Amino acid sequence: MTTRVLVVDDEALLRTAFSSLIDAEDDLAVVGQASDGRQAVELTASLSPEVVVMDVRMPVMDGIEATRQINSGRGPDGPRVLILTTFDLDEYVFDALQAGASGFALKSRPLEELLSAIRTVAAGEALLAPSVTRRLIAHFTDRGRVPARVRQGLDELTEREREVLSLVAQGLSNAELAQTLHVTLPTAKTHVSRILTKLGARDRTQLVILAYQSGLARAL
Repeated sequence: MTTRVLVVDDEALLRTAFSSLIDAEDDLAVVGQASDGRQAVELTASLSPEVVVMDVRMPVMDGIEATRQINSGRGPDGPRVLILTTFDLDEYVFDALQAGASGFALKSRPLEELLSAIRTVAAGEALLAPSVTRRLIAHFTDRGRVPARVRQGLDELTEREREVLSLVAQGLSNAELAQTLHVTLPTAKTHVSRILTKLGARDRTQLVILAYQSGLARAL
């Protein structure tokens, strides 16, 4: 399968560099480029990319608001947004995650790491840069902001599913979940899938946030 990617950045040289790097991969294809958040929202609607590589600071509409609009009203099958920025600021990180971003990475890292990041978010896995720690998420989380539908979903989780959600918030992969819970890998995947459905979450990154928002997970 080929993952369709939309590249969004107000710097033309970076858009070109990112796009050339992505298009050189057999399993990735750039379907469009945008220079600001408004264009990103419009092109996402018309081109249906699976991953949107999104800059944060742009004219007309920034990447945070664009991410929020892209994710508005879309379910788990909607596009994943990978936030890229040169600014390692906590506020940007959490605002992006709250807006529905599936991952966050710094432009200062080698460009080759972008390919791995795109594949990770396309697969629905959590992707947080080393600077984006569980302590950071917990620090900015306010339990009162948990949506009613999410609180209802949390009430519907079984004890095992609550245990799985807590482990996902700790960063465990499906393989690690299976080993920790002494279950098969397909069973671990099924638990995660059911939790995603009940909470209306798009991917594991959103599960991490919801776990902290609900108080199920706490900073270490």
